[in-house]
Amino acid sequence: MPWSLGRSYVTSHPGWRAADHKGPQAANQRNAARLYQPGIGPFGEDAAVTLTLAEMRNSRGDAYAIAGKRRYPSGRYVCDLALGHLPDWAIEVKMARLGRDNDTYEDAAIKKILSPYADDRSAVTDCRKLSDSGFAGRRAVLIYGFDDPDRPIMWLIEAFEAVAARTVTLGPRESAPLDRLIHPVFATGHIWAWEVLTAGHDSNATTHRASTHQP
Repeated sequence: MPWSLGRSYVTSHPGWRAADHKGPQAANQRNAARLYQPGIGPFGEDAAVTLTLAEMRNSRGDAYAIAGKRRYPSGRYVCDLALGHLPDWAIEVKMARLGRDNDTYEDAAIKKILSPYADDRSAVTDCRKLSDSGFAGRRAVLIYGFDDPDRPIMWLIEAFEAVAARTVTLGPRESAPLDRLIHPVFATGHIWAWEVLTAGHDSNATTHRASTHQP
């Protein structure tokens, strides 16, 4: 049965919850002896995806047996998550974690989603990278994030859609809740995903070139 985007990783929120409820503890990158409070929220993207995939394989091993990282056809990049043999879906994953375990804020969180510069490896630049990837199957960007009462996460998601639309065409937004998580700070959130349909045209770049052109 072919994958649909809504049926694929977006509907994996029970896997995220199952991984979270096992109480994993992420280690501080600078001091491995320092562990954060239990829960999936403090983990980086790669570790969070690995923990979630393990739970999805436990419940549906047939569907997720070959899910995992996959090298781009060009060989230059590695895709965060490939589903199916083609792969049917090539999915880049980004975390929108505005706060930290200690109630301070992540300085680079917004750049990680919205930056238009390839070196920043943001969700926005992932869209163009996927569009130009050469993957035979379909492509998507997935963002997962946690609620913050002082910084509504949906503002960032809507900003992502607006900025990404400058260079690619996105499909409809798919979403699923992340709730009943055990971490006191990262207790609720959402998963969002969009199919990357086609490369678009950056009108701002065209305007800039036109305005700075010398006769």
